[in-house]
Amino acid sequence: MQFTSEPRLNDGVVERDFLLGEIPGILWTPEPTSTPAPLILLGHPGGLARMRPRLAARARLAAADGFAAATIELPGAGDRPKLTAVDAARADLRRALEAGERVDDDIIDRLVLPLVEQAVPEWRAALDGLLSLPEIEGPVGYSGGVISIGVRLATVEPRITAAGLFAGSFIPRAILEEARLVTIPLHVLLQWDDEGNDRQAALELFDAFGSPEKSLHANMGGHTGVPAYAGEDAAAFFTRHLG
Repeated sequence: MQFTSEPRLNDGVVERDFLLGEIPGILWTPEPTSTPAPLILLGHPGGLARMRPRLAARARLAAADGFAAATIELPGAGDRPKLTAVDAARADLRRALEAGERVDDDIIDRLVLPLVEQAVPEWRAALDGLLSLPEIEGPVGYSGGVISIGVRLATVEPRITAAGLFAGSFIPRAILEEARLVTIPLHVLLQWDDEGNDRQAALELFDAFGSPEKSLHANMGGHTGVPAYAGEDAAAFFTRHLG
């Protein structure tokens, strides 16, 4: 992990860009104190430059509760090398949706599973570097999407002790089976009228989670219609489990 920018202070939050090998990332930490901060990993759908304002807003909320936050670019997104097979699956997905057809399991698998297979080891490597910094310590939470990446991380990464997941993307059947192995506390957000999400699949995923503590927060509205108070509920969840 190599920091590529000088620390910038914004609303009491220190922001730094870094590279994990050739993977860009951003770290936000509260103003320095004598106590290291717990960490929340911020998941997103890719395109770090485009997503940066929204991620920074989430990081500022986390910092207000005493947490550091960090994110990395998804495989195939931004300036990273393109994933030809995933791009082809995305084109097939668009054609199916525009034609009003059911999105079959083959398209979902080709679209999502390669991202999971590549992104999860990258997130774990980022976590190695982040937890080596003196201003950060565990416990660690994961927040956001792509939900399948969050599910895989929750099954293979013991340093992640709580996760807030956004049910806003297609879910391969293999991930549905992996969800039964998830046992950490979960806070799952679902937009009931999400035009790009299979609501029934999201409900099946929630039902499959093996966690003794899991809560589903469903709100009316489309993918981008998440109400402001949903962030407050998620913040309370992480404060309860990481604070």
